[in-house]
Amino acid sequence: MIKTVRHTGVVVRDLEQSVRFYRALGFVEDNRAIEEGGFIDAVVGLQNTKLEWVKLKAPDGYLLELLQYHSHPEKKEIVKQRSNQLGCSHLAFSVDDIDTVCKEIKKIGGSVVSPSALTNDKKVKVAYCHDNEGNLIEMVEVL
Repeated sequence: MIKTVRHTGVVVRDLEQSVRFYRALGFVEDNRAIEEGGFIDAVVGLQNTKLEWVKLKAPDGYLLELLQYHSHPEKKEIVKQRSNQLGCSHLAFSVDDIDTVCKEIKKIGGSVVSPSALTNDKKVKVAYCHDNEGNLIEMVEVL
């Protein structure tokens, strides 16, 4: 059975732009590689795969893996993910000052779905945002 959470992988169109986005939020680059050949073909279920990944570490040690497929790139237009979209919904991050983080997200190419909202018990503020490629990210400030 599962022992720990290892990392979360997110496929992006522009790896360097996404790395800059998440670094601006406090992640640091932990590792980077380009993979191709039989092993990665077997893992991802594609042929002649070439992909590049960067693992970014949050201050608490959580790893976010950003992947860009140099072969087999997704051609569809980047759209902002809807909160009710089936599949992986969002990444959630704890922050000290949600309003400052939301301003930074807009400044670095993301967007804010709506201003931060206070939970009914008034203990937490939450805001849904989009990263630079339209993926939903949730910012949470415990008051």
